[in-house]
Amino acid sequence: MRRKVTVVGGGFVGSTTAQRIHDADLADVVLTDILEGVPVGKALDMAESAPILGANALAVGISTVAGDYQETADSDIVVVTAGFPRKPGMSRDDLLKANYDVIKAVVGAIVKLSPEAILIIVTNPLDAMAQAAFRASGFPKQRVIGMAGILDSARMSTFVARELGVSVENIHSFVLGGHGDDMVPLPRYSTVAGIPITELIPKEKLEAIIKRTRQGGAEIVNLLKTGSAYYAPSAAVVEMVEAILKDKKKILPCAVYLEGEYGINGLFVGVPVKLGAKGVERIIEIQLTPDEKTALDKSAASVRELVKVIGV
Repeated sequence: MRRKVTVVGGGFVGSTTAQRIHDADLADVVLTDILEGVPVGKALDMAESAPILGANALAVGISTVAGDYQETADSDIVVVTAGFPRKPGMSRDDLLKANYDVIKAVVGAIVKLSPEAILIIVTNPLDAMAQAAFRASGFPKQRVIGMAGILDSARMSTFVARELGVSVENIHSFVLGGHGDDMVPLPRYSTVAGIPITELIPKEKLEAIIKRTRQGGAEIVNLLKTGSAYYAPSAAVVEMVEAILKDKKKILPCAVYLEGEYGINGLFVGVPVKLGAKGVERIIEIQLTPDEKTALDKSAASVRELVKVIGV
């Protein structure tokens, strides 16, 4: 039987994610959106590229304006990108509550048709929305995962590569915590061909890279003016999808539900995990210095504030 991945939300992140999965022939793809015609047209465009690319994956688009998700039934993975962008005059709490309503509606409909699926949450604010999806789905914690750390680590790796003038393939960056200004880049665990970057980059330049990593999303929003990043976020999602579908047992930083790990309980926070066919197969705990632990606790506290607003 062919594998199936549903991508909820036909905006830039969702449609680019669907395209990457389709083009790589990882799975059949169902792209959904509440807009009439848009997901159908985008999926048809993808399907018509298949003969050129040699991809046998199917691409189907559906409008869910009437709440019909039947085409998504029996999905192996459901990627949720749907949500509202922050608009002028909208407070953080307004955005949080609006997207919480989206997550509840989408997840509630999806899980009835794909009760064995693994959920990957991309909607912002990401850690809080992952927790909302966890509560709404009733799924075990291993099957609800937030995408954040891979993206943040990729941004850090990009800046390190440019600073050192080396291949990005040599770089492994390590970022923990929530997906926001309080994320926790860990230079001590970040390496270039196995060499800690702390031995290769002067402290002041390293601090600038850490600051730019934390502000990576905002930097792109400020440049685009009318949108946010989607190439790198979609690539991060696809790395997770591939690790799960191919049972790669890959160690990746993801937002997962912690129950005592790192001294954090009852909260989705970004940490390294082993991803495989069952979803999160292991949470990797590493030794942190007192300063690193303090930074992670601060990041977790920021996530907990958001979670309290929506009561999940």
